[in-house]
Amino acid sequence: MGQVIQFVSKSERERIRLIQEARAIYDSIFPPNGAAGEQSSGANGRQSERGSPA
Repeated sequence: MGQVIQFVSKSERERIRLIQEARAIYDSIFPPNGAAGEQSSGANGRQSERGSPA
């Protein structure tokens, strides 16, 4: 009797589905690293690579 049912609109469900799909695509291109510290250093490394001339 203490259960709560939350209404989720169709547009909100579609938004969540699109976000999940985009994350899956991103992860397939840029696989996540094991540790959180490695992820932040990887992001900084990519920024410095973009700024340097090729």
